[in-house]
Amino acid sequence: MHDIRPAAVAGSFYPASAAALRASVAAHLGQAGAPAAVGGPAPKLLVVPHAGYVYSGDIAASAYARIAPLRGRVRRVVLLGPTHRVTVRGLALPTVDAFETPLGRVTVDDTARAAIAGLPQVLSSDRAHAQEHALEVQLPFLQTVLGDGWQLLPLAVGDAAPAEVDAVLERLWGGDETLIVISSDLSHYLPHAQAVAQDRRTVQRILSFADDLQGDEACGCRALNGALRAARRHGLQPVLLDLRNSGDTAGSRDRVVGYGAIAFGPPPGAAVRDDHADADAQGPDPALGPALLGAARAEIAGALGLAAAAAPPHPRLLEPGASFVTLHDVQGALRGCIGRLRAERSLGEDVRANALAAAFADPRFAPLHLREWTGLQIEVSVLGAMQPLPAVAHLDEAVAQLRPGIDGVLIEHRGRRGTFLPQVWSQLPTAREFLAALLRKADLPADDWPTTGLQWWRYRVTAFEEARHAAAH
Repeated sequence: MHDIRPAAVAGSFYPASAAALRASVAAHLGQAGAPAAVGGPAPKLLVVPHAGYVYSGDIAASAYARIAPLRGRVRRVVLLGPTHRVTVRGLALPTVDAFETPLGRVTVDDTARAAIAGLPQVLSSDRAHAQEHALEVQLPFLQTVLGDGWQLLPLAVGDAAPAEVDAVLERLWGGDETLIVISSDLSHYLPHAQAVAQDRRTVQRILSFADDLQGDEACGCRALNGALRAARRHGLQPVLLDLRNSGDTAGSRDRVVGYGAIAFGPPPGAAVRDDHADADAQGPDPALGPALLGAARAEIAGALGLAAAAAPPHPRLLEPGASFVTLHDVQGALRGCIGRLRAERSLGEDVRANALAAAFADPRFAPLHLREWTGLQIEVSVLGAMQPLPAVAHLDEAVAQLRPGIDGVLIEHRGRRGTFLPQVWSQLPTAREFLAALLRKADLPADDWPTTGLQWWRYRVTAFEEARHAAAH
């Protein structure tokens, strides 16, 4: 470690000694009940307050108790909160290596930082973080509940539009290894009865995924508005865990600050998908490739009147799936490519049908001839889930949404449609080239991103390709 952001509010917002801080956090979590008692699926996203622990600690703990089952699974916490002391246009990343509290240091996630550093709304500012309490007060709870083995991406959110925050979160969304925490209090300095009424209205708007919250409703409204867009798009369901104010906990009722704790998670019985990661943490199933490629080759061989070895069985072929089958000739040139974007039949059926279509029904090519069989090379791509991307007004904004070399993209606009698999990045290595060519494919102007009516998605694939020597047999 080289540069450390030291604790700025230890001794004021929470205890300065490690022993006292551990006892304080434990007491607040104890008020929330044992982890086994909170029930429901583990959250993907939390909304928590950020006042001194004597005021909002119990409310925050009601959310943090929910993530106790994620200990050992969460490897990254994306933490967003408002800037109280420094004016920021956009979202500010720190440059330091770690944040420190009396309980120890939390490493800043360099991989996550690099993933968003190129976005125009993201800047680097240690000054924005130096005295900011909204993020710091969350760390002792996270350190206690999650233990070791996780890294932090802290973002101080200033003047940022909901779409800008949403775009950052989309790049960082991940699966259940990533937890998102939004730090925000609610109303400020109203009389108790007035605050109770206003905070109830605000919470109902949050639970309805409103993305136009104002500062008098929630001081973290800019982070929260973008997070609510992302949560709605990913199908998360909100649960209100606690709603009180400083007059209920430790302060006067004349001028109170409102606090809410809300957890957003998958519907009961569902799991958070990681469509940004490989299909398997250790890589694709080595038995799946031969089964898919064998099925495709056997189907084409049968249509040509040839005998081919039966494809090895694999249970994945019986499950729903979407695929593309791509053919190349002996010189490596494209010879056919047909696929389906959504799983509407079993993966085995989809691969066999797409193999026949790629060989004999791709309108760009003549039907495959028997003489081409010997040099034919087959590639099968299994598609992951489609992830909707936020609406943008300009091509530059669209470019910023993509991860070159990773994303397949589908666009639809008023009956016109086009898609590129991630493999196309090898010919179109920049996001601007990639999107321009995709717009042309959809019969749209290459340099004019439609401002209305366009929907687009990204997806990942797991690709299996025959070795060149194997294709000759």
